[in-house]
Amino acid sequence: MEPREVLGTRLRLLLDLLDDGVTALYPQLGLDGFRPRYAPVLRQLALEGPSSIRDLARAIGVTHSAASQTVAQLAREELVGLSPGADARQRIVHLTPKAEALLPAMDQERLATDAAVAELEAELPYPLTRLVDEALEALRRRPMRERTGAAARRR
Repeated sequence: MEPREVLGTRLRLLLDLLDDGVTALYPQLGLDGFRPRYAPVLRQLALEGPSSIRDLARAIGVTHSAASQTVAQLAREELVGLSPGADARQRIVHLTPKAEALLPAMDQERLATDAAVAELEAELPYPLTRLVDEALEALRRRPMRERTGAAARRR
């Protein structure tokens, strides 16, 4: 396998293992059917109150498309409501009472996950969170498309 395939495959496996471990905790906390991608949106809304999808995306560090897809899933689960924004293109997202009732369980999950991450990082020679932050910053400075384009031109 080429390094790109190995890296991408291994990163997806790492993310799957992390998400699966957290997801396994959800039923114990009364969060049946909850998905890891819901948590950042719901936490942000709990922290800052109603928000546009664009502002949510910016705050949690995902694309507008990813935030919009997650909000649509949350709306289907009746965890968020949507109302018109200042203009016709904007929708404002807010927590529903159903979501607000889940916040204490989400706090328990967050504490358990933070403790598990600290334990994992203690086993590693370099903190994973720091490495991910540094990789993201390097890709913000010079995106992968520029790196691959330059590499292709050198060949």
